[in-house]
Amino acid sequence: MQGKLRSREVRTGWLLILPAALLLLLVYAYPIIRAFILSLFAQNLSTGLDTVFIGFDNYVRMALDSRFWNSIIHTAVFTSVSLIIELILGMCVALALNQAFRGRGAVRTIAILPWALPTALIALAWRWIFNDQYGVWNDMLLNWFHIIDQPVNWLGDPQWAMVAVIAADVWKTTSFIAILLLAGLQSISADLYEAHAIDGASPWQSFRQITLPLLMPQILIAMLFRFAQSFGIFDLIQVMTEGGPGGATEMVSLYVYATVMRYLDFGYGAALVVVTFLILVAVVGLAGLGISRVRSTTGVES
Repeated sequence: MQGKLRSREVRTGWLLILPAALLLLLVYAYPIIRAFILSLFAQNLSTGLDTVFIGFDNYVRMALDSRFWNSIIHTAVFTSVSLIIELILGMCVALALNQAFRGRGAVRTIAILPWALPTALIALAWRWIFNDQYGVWNDMLLNWFHIIDQPVNWLGDPQWAMVAVIAADVWKTTSFIAILLLAGLQSISADLYEAHAIDGASPWQSFRQITLPLLMPQILIAMLFRFAQSFGIFDLIQVMTEGGPGGATEMVSLYVYATVMRYLDFGYGAALVVVTFLILVAVVGLAGLGISRVRSTTGVES
C-alpha cells in the first residue's frame, strides 16, 4: 500500500514540475543546442555571413587563442578574489544583523540597497569615484589620509584596474551574500549556543563548532550563486573599463560580446559560448555534489 502511495506521489510530482521543465528546455536547452550547431560552421564577414561547415575548427582556433585564455584567467581572478572577500564581509554583516538591537529591521533594509540598485548605475558611480582627476577616492588618499603623493589612474593602469572593478563588485554584492547567510543564521536554534556556553565554550568556539558547520549549506549556495553571476559579469566591467586598459579587465563575457557584435564572427562566438557554458556546468555540478555531501554530513534536509 505504501509503495503504491509513494509511486503516486512521484508521478504527481513529475506532472507538477513538467511545465517548468519544458519551459527551461525552451529557454536554456534550445539556445545552447543551437549555439553548438552554429559552432561547427564558419559564419563571419569573410564568408559573407553565409554558413560554411568547418567541423571543430572553431574549437581548435579557441585552443590556440591567447586572448580567450587571458579572458578566462581574468575572469577566474575576478571571480575567486571577489568571492572570498564577499564571503568574509558577508559573514561579518550577517552576524551583526543577526543580533538583537533597536532598528534592526531598518538596518537590514538599508543593507540590501546596494544589491537592489541597477548595476550599470553603480558602475557609473564607481567610475567617477576612481576618476584620476576628479574622483573622491584619490582625494581621500591624497588630502585625508596622505597615503599617496600624486593621483593614481585607477582605471587606466593595468595593475590597478582589476582592483577597482573587484572593489565595485564587492561593494554591490556583499549584501546579497549577507542576506543569504542571515537566513541560515536565523534557522539555528539559540539553545545550541546556550548549551555550548554552559559547557564553557567561548564565542569563537561556538562560531567554529556550531555556526560554521550548520551554515555550510547556505555558504555553498551563496558561493554558487555568486560564482555564476561573477563568471558571467558584463555590465559592471563594460561601464567601468570596457575590458581595458589593454585587455587587463577583459572577461570572457566581454570577449564573446566583442566577437559576435563587433567582429560579426558568429561561428567562433558560438564556440566561445558553448565552452563557457560547459565550464559553468562543470563547476555548478561539483558545487551541487559538495552541497549534497555537506547536507548529509550535517544532517540538514534538502
